[in-house]
Amino acid sequence: MDQRNVQLAKNLIHHSVKLQKGEKVQITSNGFDAVELVNALVREAYAVGAIPFVRIGNPATTRELMLGMTEEIINLRTEIDFHQANAMDAFISISASSNTAEMSDVPIEILRMNGMIYGKKIGQEIVLTRKWVGLNYPTPNLAQAANKSHDAFKDFYYKVCTLDYKKMDKAMDAMKELMERTDKVRITGVDTDLTFSIKGLKAVKCAGEYNIPDGEIFTSPIKDSVNGYITYNTPSNYQGFTYENVRFEFENGKIVKATANNTEKINKVLDADEGARYIGEFALGVNPYIETPMNDTLFDEKIKGSFHFTPGMSYPGDGCNGNVSAVHWDLVFIQTKEFGGGEIYFDDVLVRKDGRFVLPELDSLNPENLV
Repeated sequence: MDQRNVQLAKNLIHHSVKLQKGEKVQITSNGFDAVELVNALVREAYAVGAIPFVRIGNPATTRELMLGMTEEIINLRTEIDFHQANAMDAFISISASSNTAEMSDVPIEILRMNGMIYGKKIGQEIVLTRKWVGLNYPTPNLAQAANKSHDAFKDFYYKVCTLDYKKMDKAMDAMKELMERTDKVRITGVDTDLTFSIKGLKAVKCAGEYNIPDGEIFTSPIKDSVNGYITYNTPSNYQGFTYENVRFEFENGKIVKATANNTEKINKVLDADEGARYIGEFALGVNPYIETPMNDTLFDEKIKGSFHFTPGMSYPGDGCNGNVSAVHWDLVFIQTKEFGGGEIYFDDVLVRKDGRFVLPELDSLNPENLV
């Protein structure tokens, strides 16, 4: 066994979900490449006296199942899976797909219905209310997306995933405090000028507890406060299709105009339900090792010098603006000089310029201080 998987499993069990004796944990992988990590997680769960449950799927088989889905089948599947999920204390979800486009020819109506029924009942009502962490596995597919050899990508992956997240967590304190006393936010960049309020909402530090790799601080905008426009400069795979040049225009919180490389398709996503055209999350990415996009959300949303502005569901608990939706789509805008730059202002004070924090109390979040 690759000893890096042993170390990663220890981090996930002890730091991310803090698994305790007697607790039940569901370990899920959507591909067979991650079996070694799954096995390491099972061993570590047993070592702390916990009880692991394992599900390993095949994306091609999942596609076949989805192609024949009806509302009746989705409701039945949801009812059956709900009972097991509801018995769990923690969830570890591994994405190990060999083809990120596997669902690209599944009708969007089926994907939307599955998200609104199964995703809401299992994901939002159970998983997000328990201890959970999600991560990707360094598959050849992921290496190709990063334009790296498989060996080089694995070296990068384990370096990113076993970062000193305790150090990062401490470095985030000053930003959390600043965000929680901020009212007005303004963001500028190439074909982008947004204003919104985060007044009275909590900021949440993400340093290895919910996502691996990690490195973001998030909150939500006041739901009806968003005005202006944004043109995301990072491609994003959603439900098997890669969207590019996504541009939103907002009026009083709502996306009133959306265009992309497939404008019809993106508007179908945003028409999934009433909440899909409102923003559920605003987050700053600070991972020092992730510098360029690879069309994988778990990596791209943590890019240093980036932020993501997420249409759809707001996570429950701290930082929540109450927006409800089956959609939660972390679209990323990178503000480093290499990607055109940009500024973030909190209450008319410049906080970050061209991807670097400019206030002395936030310097610990600049890349060289997190490695």
